Amino acid sequence: MADLKALSDSIIKGDQKTAVDVTKAALEEGMAPGTVLADGLIAGMNVIGVRFKANEVYIPEVLIAARAMKMAMEILEPKLAEAGVEPIGMAMVGTVQGDLHDIGKNLVVMMLKGAGFKVMDIGVDVASDAFVEKAKECGAQVVGLSTLLTTTMPAMEKTIQAIKDSGLNVKTMIGGAPVTQAYAEKIGADGYAADAATAVDIAKELLN
Repeated sequence: MADLKALSDSIIKGDQKTAVDVTKAALEEGMAPGTVLADGLIAGMNVIGVRFKANEVYIPEVLIAARAMKMAMEILEPKLAEAGVEPIGMAMVGTVQGDLHDIGKNLVVMMLKGAGFKVMDIGVDVASDAFVEKAKECGAQVVGLSTLLTTTMPAMEKTIQAIKDSGLNVKTMIGGAPVTQAYAEKIGADGYAADAATAVDIAKELLN
């Protein structure tokens, strides 16, 4: 039997080869793709999320784990679609206009994927009307806005306002070094996350 504990361990360690090998073996044995996702990949990323929050691992380890997960997901995704396994929600994430930073955003994207979300990454330096347009296109339920610069914080406010004005039924969450819970409340965002692991918790809460 393919060992899903070994799969989650390989994600935690960022061992891409083992992650891919065990995923292939599990599917070849006829294991349900949803089980491989939940008990293998998501279980591993959950551990990374908890450790990241507790400062036991740092961004490099998270990125390495996320890469291993991504390799395994490439094999798993078509099988999940065939099996009709629905993602837990549709999230869209982007860095606001004027800001080119993407490490934080990329972490959030990886962590959301690792938690079973379908995610559209719209990149960096994204104008407020582009956020609205892309959210409509992909049917986002949750939209995440990222920034690293205090100078681009007004772009967050502008984007949240544009999303509200558009009448889109989406929840918004913000994150990034200069951003706080108080700022999120001030500009009318539905949620604030201090780090990528918290972003997953907030996104799940916002779906309910």
